[in-house]
Amino acid sequence: MPKVFTSDSQKTGEIGENVAVKFLMKHGFAILDRNYTKKWGEIDIVAEKDNLLHFVEVKSVVREGVSPADAKALAGKHETLDEYRPEDNMHPWKLKRLSRAIQTYILSKKLDEREWQFDLLTVFLSLKDKKARVKMVEDIVL
Repeated sequence: MPKVFTSDSQKTGEIGENVAVKFLMKHGFAILDRNYTKKWGEIDIVAEKDNLLHFVEVKSVVREGVSPADAKALAGKHETLDEYRPEDNMHPWKLKRLSRAIQTYILSKKLDEREWQFDLLTVFLSLKDKKARVKMVEDIVL
């Protein structure tokens, strides 16, 4: 049964995850799983590259009217045009839930001998222009 989205943020998240999958595949990642869900957490994307597992959290935000010059000027700064960065939503309790979901995934798939890391992909969407900008933060400590 296909997912039914009840809010704009859910729609934005789904679009962002699809962009993230395309980005990862373009950069040589094999997608192993999507939306691995347990009651204590969800892993957006499980990917593999160079025999390393990547557990990827995707955070997306719509940025209508952000020019490439604006985006470049904002890169690396703590503020954005509307004071929100997608990565700001990575709270300690979210990281704890992700850690538990990752451990469950590793055990359930019998992958305890594999090397792995946790990555964050932020996706800035311009729905009007049908464009996206992706930033990847690799190997985050949980």
